[in-house]
Amino acid sequence: MNDSRCSHIDRGGKPAVVDINRLTECNQKYRAALWTGEYLQVTLMCIPVGGEIGAEIHCDTDQLLCVVNGCALAVTGSCKNQMNCRRKVTSGGAVMIPAGTWHNLVNVGNTPLKVYSVYAPPHHPYGTVQCAGN
Repeated sequence: MNDSRCSHIDRGGKPAVVDINRLTECNQKYRAALWTGEYLQVTLMCIPVGGEIGAEIHCDTDQLLCVVNGCALAVTGSCKNQMNCRRKVTSGGAVMIPAGTWHNLVNVGNTPLKVYSVYAPPHHPYGTVQCAGN
């Protein structure tokens, strides 16, 4: 994100108006916190071709995953070994994940998957930036 219009600095704690799709498209980091408040967090994600978030569960956090560009397979279930709900998600699609639900998002396309994620309450520390493999 060399372009200052694509800055991923966490803007939390203050009101912010952003072009979320443009910022998500510009993001090259695996995960970058865009806004972290007391009750809500928005992160930008770039998942490489063939990559995935990995099976995870957030016991006390609801999550919204919005695909801005690319093609993903959303996998959810009540148990890590029984993640039987599988749905393809493309640009403009969203996945709502209630707290306590196992989930994964897999990039099944041929370009980096560009996603933003909303957590309520926040899940990652303020200012989180992770490169692929972290």
